Amino acid sequence: MNEYGIWILALAVGYTLILIGAGQLAQRKLSSKDSYFVAGRNFNKWIVAFCITGLFSGSTYISILELSYLTGVSAIWYGVAEMVQIFIIAFLIIRSFRKKMMVTVTGMIGKKFGRKALGISSLITAFAFPMWSVATAIAFASAIHVFTGISLTLSVAITALLLFVYLQGGGMWSVAFTQTINMVLFAAMFIIGLIAFFINPGVEGLVAYATERPMMMDFGGVGIQVIVAWFGTFLVNVILAQAAFQMALSSQTPEEGQKGMVLAGFMAIPFIVCGVLFGIATAVVVPNAQAGLIAIPQYLMEVLPAPLVGIFFLGVWACALGWGAPCQFSGATSLGRDFGRAVRPLATEAQLVKYTKYSLLLLTFLMIGFGMLRTEQSAWWNVLAWTIRNSATFAPVLAALFWPVVTNKAVVASLLSGFSSGLLWYYLGDWQPGAFYLEVHPVWVGSSINLLTIVFVTLLDRKAEWFIQTGQAARYGYAALGAGVALTGVNIIFFEGLHQSGLIGLFGFAAIISYFIAVIQLFRPLEEKAQWTTKETVQQQS
Repeated sequence: MNEYGIWILALAVGYTLILIGAGQLAQRKLSSKDSYFVAGRNFNKWIVAFCITGLFSGSTYISILELSYLTGVSAIWYGVAEMVQIFIIAFLIIRSFRKKMMVTVTGMIGKKFGRKALGISSLITAFAFPMWSVATAIAFASAIHVFTGISLTLSVAITALLLFVYLQGGGMWSVAFTQTINMVLFAAMFIIGLIAFFINPGVEGLVAYATERPMMMDFGGVGIQVIVAWFGTFLVNVILAQAAFQMALSSQTPEEGQKGMVLAGFMAIPFIVCGVLFGIATAVVVPNAQAGLIAIPQYLMEVLPAPLVGIFFLGVWACALGWGAPCQFSGATSLGRDFGRAVRPLATEAQLVKYTKYSLLLLTFLMIGFGMLRTEQSAWWNVLAWTIRNSATFAPVLAALFWPVVTNKAVVASLLSGFSSGLLWYYLGDWQPGAFYLEVHPVWVGSSINLLTIVFVTLLDRKAEWFIQTGQAARYGYAALGAGVALTGVNIIFFEGLHQSGLIGLFGFAAIISYFIAVIQLFRPLEEKAQWTTKETVQQQS
């Protein structure tokens, strides 16, 4: 172990003690119902902003570091897509969800569609979150590995155990305290990174590199299909971002939650800009590393003394924890609180908190197990997590929000069909995180099957009570149907080009979304029929 390793471990141990203390302090805040799960709805806009920034921007920063090392400035679109997601959640979703006093997405599914749907959705969601946690933890584990020789697997295990120690005590208050402390480390990380950049390569070195490697300075260098996939993934995630919802819905009022989300959107900017700058600077100085996250510590060792490098990577660890802590806690909430209610509907609040603490321990071991199975590819775990969670819960959430016709049987069928089809498609592509079967991302396949299943099972289910809406009231349905037909035509006419560019899955999914919107507009619950008939009669008489 060299001097850099000693500094990183010393700082990490000190920070660990601070977080454990924060967890103990957070326990004192557990004074009311739902204090453990949503902090008693007591967050102000700044706490919400810090929580969301640590969650989204911390993980985005790590991804951009890797992406910009490989593809250059085009990695900025990943961050822009993340910002778009935050602002959409802020302006269109968070106030409505806060007014409903929602805790989790899986809880909303269960409230609308019954215990069986609650149990299945909560299990799928719970086991997806440790996959995202381990994917981001790999960033800090890479630095530990380079500087100390400790294996990546053991480094991930250390991160997982730390998350468990301070989360199980104070729940959502522990998340809030940690994310607030992390903001200080983020600022220090950016300052140290900028110092490293101006030392080497500096502005002159960056200009020279742009001349030698112009593709690295091309904003479209990563490819339009990848950029579109980033935006598509974040847009689909808008209604499924459970960890973000749980933190933002801990706000004192809907307005505070919305303001906090907006602040977090603007706070994302330095993470995006610095991530791109540091990644490209690393490519200039260390051009042939086996991976971007391995190259970053090698770059910093060449230009900075050990204490500064240690503080920089403490900031990277804060990014990993800023994503991992909400993910682990939200996954444990789905497993302990929601699955617990599915199995024991009469369980008390104290029992649900106990189940959630047990679930945190289980997800900790699961995160360590995932790290042992595959630590070298963070993208692999990200794709798997997106696939199983989004493919299963996308249609049920839309149905819970917009389509009262849906039956419990249809939701259960869509959960299982979306989950299994997305997983099967990933398998058919030999589990490759960057090259998919027939050039179609498994999320598009799983989510499409998810939507189609919920529609067909609902319309064929005898328990579903619906009528076909016509006339002026159906105009939006007709427009959506027209859009679906147009997109289907585009898929057929331009199939070869779309397939070669990797966009056929996204355009196909867009067509199915259009048909789904048409269906929910045209097939309405039977109780609305009398209302529309009366309204049309009044309009005709007037």
